[in-house]
Amino acid sequence: MITVEQAQALCLDLVKTTPSETVSLANAQGRTLAEALYAKRDQPPFSASAMDGYAIRHADAVQHAVLDVVAESAAGHGWDGTVTAGQAVRIFTGAPVPDGADCVVIQENVTAADAQITLSEPIGTNMNIRPQGADFKREHPLDPPRVLSSPDLALLAAMNNANVTVRSKPKVALISTGDELLMPGGDPAPDQIIASNVFALNAMLRDAGAEPSILPIALDTPEALDAVLKQASDWGADIIVTIGGASVGDHDLVAPALDRFGVTRSFHKIAMRPGKPLMAGAKGTTAFLGLPGNPVSAIVCGHLFLLPMVRRALGQTDVLPRAVTARLTAPMPEGGPRAHYMRAVFEEGLEARTVTAFDKQDSSMLTVLSNANCLLLRPIDDPAKNASDPVTIYPIA
Repeated sequence: MITVEQAQALCLDLVKTTPSETVSLANAQGRTLAEALYAKRDQPPFSASAMDGYAIRHADAVQHAVLDVVAESAAGHGWDGTVTAGQAVRIFTGAPVPDGADCVVIQENVTAADAQITLSEPIGTNMNIRPQGADFKREHPLDPPRVLSSPDLALLAAMNNANVTVRSKPKVALISTGDELLMPGGDPAPDQIIASNVFALNAMLRDAGAEPSILPIALDTPEALDAVLKQASDWGADIIVTIGGASVGDHDLVAPALDRFGVTRSFHKIAMRPGKPLMAGAKGTTAFLGLPGNPVSAIVCGHLFLLPMVRRALGQTDVLPRAVTARLTAPMPEGGPRAHYMRAVFEEGLEARTVTAFDKQDSSMLTVLSNANCLLLRPIDDPAKNASDPVTIYPIA
């Protein structure tokens, strides 16, 4: 069996970057930038007042000086004259600073009467002016690949870009397999179970920027598997994911189905728990990932393998799960011959990040996974650990 790291590398090699498309700024949240965008103007586009007050010449900023108020400058309604000696212009936050003025005295530091002000306090060193281009200059870039956040969208808008070029969402077909499965809301027979993991994977994929599609459950017959694989291919899936039937028992029919479909397998089985039966391959530009059927196994493998494949398809470079260090709250026995991704809860303490693994680690227990916010990694043949020892965790919530 190969290691998790080897399997991750092989899975990423199967994925092709999706083409680009142009979307409006309003529809770009969470999309991956495909082409650089540049500012079309300085920001601010003019020297702007940072406060409500009066624009004056710094040479006139002497305590007790009396200045004539000759005009007003408001946001969107600047004054096009020039401030000269002994003059002041009433100005508001965000308004253009008129020519001739090089500081703004705040309104709390003056006494206003009729059309004059008296400077009641020294202005000090704060000019209260935001210089033109203080935030960014014309041609300032936002470079790909970048998952666009809400602050990014505000920045692009300020740069005067209405549209962005992003990676197309990779299409991911999700295929649950097995006679025992029934979709939620049905009337299960005594020997049936409800298909559950596909809904977690569907949500994970959407959050990662993919376009998932839940296909009909494939029954345990070659004909049913062949038909749903063809349906996924006809839909134009970039990644086809099967769930269940990936082991080597008499009723595990996915591997033969992929062989019939013309998939070249990269690997089958890895030194990992949960998730040993994982397999992957490709047919042309379409990647295939065979996940275990146990709910926790499928979802854990989704975090470790499927989501990185989606990120790679989107052209992102930092695609593997984020690893951080935490300290154990309790001792742990030595590990085994497979890497173990334990369901756990971490907390951010005042002095250290701590992590506690759940006692129950059965790969069928969704309640445990639902309460977990990280996976705690026990590497292959990991030695016994004491409380407070550092370990690697992968946040999943």
